[in-house]
Amino acid sequence: MNTFTVRGKEIYIGDHKVQDLAEKYGTPTYVYNEDRIRENFRRAYKAFSSHYPDFKFFYAVKACNNPAIVSILKQEGAGIDAASVNEIKLAKQVGLGGENVMFSGNFLSDDDIRQGLESGVIFNLDDISILPRVLKYSKPDILSFRVNPGYGKSNVGEFVTNAGPKAKFGIHPDKVTEAYRLAKEAGIRRFGVHMMPGSCLLEPEYFAFVTNLLMEIIGKTARELKIEFEFIDIGGGLGIPYRSSEQPLDLDKTAELVAKTFKDAVIKYGMTPPRLMMEPARYFVGDAAVVIGKVHSIKHSYSKIIGTDIGMNILVRPAMYGSYHNILFDKRIDDETEVCGLCGQLCENTDFWAKEREFPKTIQEGDLMIATEAGAYGFGMSYQYNGRLRAAEVLVNGKESYLIRSRETFDDMIRNTSVPEYLRN
Repeated sequence: MNTFTVRGKEIYIGDHKVQDLAEKYGTPTYVYNEDRIRENFRRAYKAFSSHYPDFKFFYAVKACNNPAIVSILKQEGAGIDAASVNEIKLAKQVGLGGENVMFSGNFLSDDDIRQGLESGVIFNLDDISILPRVLKYSKPDILSFRVNPGYGKSNVGEFVTNAGPKAKFGIHPDKVTEAYRLAKEAGIRRFGVHMMPGSCLLEPEYFAFVTNLLMEIIGKTARELKIEFEFIDIGGGLGIPYRSSEQPLDLDKTAELVAKTFKDAVIKYGMTPPRLMMEPARYFVGDAAVVIGKVHSIKHSYSKIIGTDIGMNILVRPAMYGSYHNILFDKRIDDETEVCGLCGQLCENTDFWAKEREFPKTIQEGDLMIATEAGAYGFGMSYQYNGRLRAAEVLVNGKESYLIRSRETFDDMIRNTSVPEYLRN
């Protein structure tokens, strides 16, 4: 089940014409295909659990935090990876808590620590310096440290290389044993470990390579301190293709290589086999959504520019770090093309986010378009600017469609603001 199909010249999301969805819900609108989300999860879970049965996925909710989407993945069996206290609260709202939630915040405030401890979730500390502050409030039942294995990789830009010397995440390998030593001396008896391997990776061998880096670090720690690890979380990073030239990740090969590397290290260091965990998000939801927009104006200046209501406030990834999203125009499929640009409506030149692309010559004002692979870090990274407000979100399931987040209004924009009395004259 693909998220969208083209029938003749018309684009469908599941069983729904883009035109019908736009007429019903307006534009811009994020549309998620429930069948695709479930299919993605099941494919990934089958691959990894078949090679290592004691396996669990945690969904990194930061990628798409709509409660309906989170609920789909909860039904499939995922836990939640939460980067903030509010994401812990979101997990609780959909019925997940305790050791089904991993709190992986970084540079935490004292209030973050206190509320995280009160929630009873797995505490995953990003640095050794946080441990004394945690112990000031309480002793976690189970504790994990995030390890920076010393190497990271990204297929979507340097800014999202989440491991290695230039990343802000995780403990230096030389400090890992000391971190767990301090935790053990504080009376903590249950342990896990975590890393971030990189972002949107499409090479199976890389996952085995970075898993081996982590296991070498943590195996030596387990042996020296005589501690057992209940789980080892090798992070996310399972990639999806954004460009037609990219090949999909060979998931079964990835799982096979990771499981072998993992099991070999467990034997090498005499470890009791821990649970193997991962926390993808993009792989589950990235290709399961599009954002529908409309062409509002076409400018002929130094170049031809197609002006749409999908601005960088709606889909920020291209402007933020040069990411690519495919763009299709409804009823213009396979029309003759020309090189031109595409922009949103914001008063920023960075909103000119698709330059010198091949688009149909026949595009007219009022045409509908989709930006594909928009389910991960799409709506969740959107914002208000220039009085342009956040999009609606819609879930399609077979012949049904559901509004799962209303479009923002002017009242939303000024909510929680106040004007002092002396300024009202």
